[in-house]
Amino acid sequence: MKRLLCLYMVIVLLLVGCSPSQVAKTDPPEETGESEASKYRTLLSPDNKLSIVRKPSAADFSSIHPGKMTDLPKYDSNSEELWQVDLRSSDLTGLDLSGDFADLIYASFDSKTKWPDKLADGFDPDLIMELGKNPGLGVGELHKKGITGKGMGIAIIDQGLLVDHIEYKDQLKSYEEIHCIDEDAAMHGPAVASIAVGKNVGVAPEANLYYIAETHGTFKEGEFEWDLSWLAKSIDRVVEINKTLPKDKKIRVISISLGVGGVMDGYEKVYEAIDKAKQDGIYTVYVDSNPYMGLGRDPLTDPDDVTSYSRGLFWEKFEYNNHELLIPMDSRCTASPTGVNDYVFYREGGMSWTTPYIAGLYALACQVKPDITPNVFWEEALNTGDTISKDDGELGKIINPMKLIERLQ
Repeated sequence: MKRLLCLYMVIVLLLVGCSPSQVAKTDPPEETGESEASKYRTLLSPDNKLSIVRKPSAADFSSIHPGKMTDLPKYDSNSEELWQVDLRSSDLTGLDLSGDFADLIYASFDSKTKWPDKLADGFDPDLIMELGKNPGLGVGELHKKGITGKGMGIAIIDQGLLVDHIEYKDQLKSYEEIHCIDEDAAMHGPAVASIAVGKNVGVAPEANLYYIAETHGTFKEGEFEWDLSWLAKSIDRVVEINKTLPKDKKIRVISISLGVGGVMDGYEKVYEAIDKAKQDGIYTVYVDSNPYMGLGRDPLTDPDDVTSYSRGLFWEKFEYNNHELLIPMDSRCTASPTGVNDYVFYREGGMSWTTPYIAGLYALACQVKPDITPNVFWEEALNTGDTISKDDGELGKIINPMKLIERLQ
């Protein structure tokens, strides 16, 4: 089943959780007469002195629902459509939503969403956003104890980043691009960066972030063709960067929100690059790199309460293997690409959101146990995980960050 789910992830590219109406930067580039190769940028730090090589512009999601909305999208639990109630950057001020709680509770929205005066009783978008910022499961208590990933290095290879967002600007040590087509910031990059190291929403808010924006293939005649050789080059670049860092500031983990393999050209090169990174002491976590799956959560429940969690929305009707470690995924509030102070609440997430969570948690583990290895991390994570019962059976193991870190100390 895990393999089938990973195939599902591949089908929607690396943007699991994106609205079909706003899949950021997966549309073919406009025809401009320029050569295919010239559409993709590679910008590295000059003289190997780490830097922010470019600052992509903020995204504009007002096209999701242009103008004032005249009705609210409905949520159909029997539909397999993703993001059925996508209200990001939308104007709902002309609507009466006092009787629409059942649909609103499945909404994704952002700081630029304009709400009407009449909202359903019990639906509080501000409260939902605040709850969604919490990484959950006691991670905040670890931060209070000084376990923040300070000094640990996390590398992320993903899409174009809004580099000055307040969530991670202070932690961002370098931003480079390798075969990157994104002109503006994509929705994916700010989300994964903030889940990993965000000062309010991140698992490891004082870890150092090294970011490479990269496109996993090329658009040809309106079709996307996978070419993971660029991803492999990006991993190799992380290793190069790591060699320039002082011993106490090394990159310990790479986060890649993508399933690797199958019909993707060049995936063997990715595995080779991962092996090279491992030899340099860097763990690479990607979708299906280890046995993990994403959790769901009702937006109004406490993220620190393990009983708040359930099966993730995108797989709630599937069977799954109980040996897989379950990680918070749905109902997350992250940095938004629409502005440096903006946030976005994603009611439905995807495995893309679990991967940087694991990377952040690995950084915390490295802080308390510098000689940690991925094998020890996963063994102890499974040993310390919690199992809970739900109406449809047992749900476990759920990651318990506090027990895990205590075991490793």
